[in-house]
Amino acid sequence: MGLASGKAFEGIARQPDAEPSIARNMLLALAFMEAVAIYGLVVALILTVANPFK
Repeated sequence: MGLASGKAFEGIARQPDAEPSIARNMLLALAFMEAVAIYGLVVALILTVANPFK
């Protein structure tokens, strides 16, 4: 997430007029990354509590 944010800030620094689209795309990408992390946590907890491999 830090790398994506850093590259977005670099892009904004190089082209300030493109800031709205860069910021919108960055926030959307960060939201997707966070959702994937939460889904991974849920799957890990389900596999830990209800182990189907017993």
